[in-house]
Amino acid sequence: MTSNLLVLVPLLLTLILALLLRRTLVALGVGIVSGALILTDFSLTQSVSYMADRVWLQFYRDGQWQAWHLNVLAAMILLGMMTQLLARGGAVKQFADWLYHRIKSGRQARIGIVLLGWIVFIDGIFSCLAVGHVCQPLSQRYKVPREQIAYLVDSNASPLCALLPFSSWGPYVMAILAGITLLPLTPLESFVEIAKMNFYAVTIVLLSLLVAWFGIGFHSDFAIEQNSEEVEAGNPWLLGLPMATLLLASISLTLYSGASNAQGDSLGDWIAAADIGTAMRNACLLATVLAIFILKLGGRSLSLLLGDLASGVRSIGFAIAILLFTWMIGAVIVDLGVAKLLAAWAEQFLSKDMLVSGTFLLCAIMAFATGSSWGTLAIMIPIGAEVALTVEAQLLLPALSAVMAGSVFGDHCSPISDTSVISATSSGCAPHDHVITQLPFAIIAAVSSLVGFQLINLAVSEFWAWLAVILVAVSMLAAYQKFVQAER
Repeated sequence: MTSNLLVLVPLLLTLILALLLRRTLVALGVGIVSGALILTDFSLTQSVSYMADRVWLQFYRDGQWQAWHLNVLAAMILLGMMTQLLARGGAVKQFADWLYHRIKSGRQARIGIVLLGWIVFIDGIFSCLAVGHVCQPLSQRYKVPREQIAYLVDSNASPLCALLPFSSWGPYVMAILAGITLLPLTPLESFVEIAKMNFYAVTIVLLSLLVAWFGIGFHSDFAIEQNSEEVEAGNPWLLGLPMATLLLASISLTLYSGASNAQGDSLGDWIAAADIGTAMRNACLLATVLAIFILKLGGRSLSLLLGDLASGVRSIGFAIAILLFTWMIGAVIVDLGVAKLLAAWAEQFLSKDMLVSGTFLLCAIMAFATGSSWGTLAIMIPIGAEVALTVEAQLLLPALSAVMAGSVFGDHCSPISDTSVISATSSGCAPHDHVITQLPFAIIAAVSSLVGFQLINLAVSEFWAWLAVILVAVSMLAAYQKFVQAER
């Protein structure tokens, strides 16, 4: 019993420190070091050697380079470079000026914010930065409350990334999924199946559309003056061309690699056999080179472009550090046998009737407290998979969907989340005001999702679960709108 409890110490330390310190990187680092010490009988020199060996194995194993990990890191670095090029090079401002002359009403302005979030979908943080800054002038011209802009920006950033494999979330999540040995599908196929049951992400995106169309839930307590300042015509192509290149290249290169490697001729065969890591890396490289070329033609100096690239590497450094640490803590947990121990306990004590909904709530609490969806995913995907396989193998993918959904929900409404803070500041409102005004819609989506996950847990078909989710969400939204109108 003592040894069993001892192997749990690194995991418990990681979870407790993540909750108390709200610093995922520190928590993961403590978990890695403590795990290495336990595995080496608390020998300091052997622990250092063990950790160095595990770092090396992430990139070179069994006589060959680990292409997946290398491609994921390269894609993330290139994404960081491109986002800084577009932000610092004026592409975001140019697009904002162009958009300013083409929107004629408050409803169009709100719908435009949502659609722009769908276009700039490739990364949650970049989406919050770009869309918030682009759309902030709409607050003055069309009397759209800044809190509403922040809500629409935030609700179409990370939730949308969690649904699309061709986003920065795709390679990250699939890298974690690739470490699950009993996964019934390829990482890409699993990601797609998980996204189809991500009730929270889908619901929050749909709710944002309804809020944008009907203007539900927000009002200004002050009169916003019309902006008489002349705004230049703007140029949408500085932002549009690199983003379109990234999207089209990601899809086309993925399908090309799948067609080259697949045994069959169907689209499903191509996607299953695709090398998405290489495709994403090459697409990011192509889009980044195009952004440099366009900005250079526009007169941006070489020294400024180099500064943009360096800033991009710095901006993505924290995310890369988290990814490296998650790979390491995953290896430590496997070597300690933590997942198998927890799975055995779950099989003995956990009711399978509450597995999926319970996973959703646990991950939501973790992500809310830490402000990190990626950190929660790194910790909970391997554990959740092992527990689900032991308790009820058929619930593996629904349980992983619950991990994704809970992580997005907790991060989405957390006051310490980077996307919450960035979407607020880029939209021109206080982070506290954004969190408070966004919370009712997040809770509506979360309650609806909890109903859906519980129905899936009880073997209700996916169609009826989705129907229940939609009915609950729409009913709660209507009730909230009546409450808001009564308050006014």
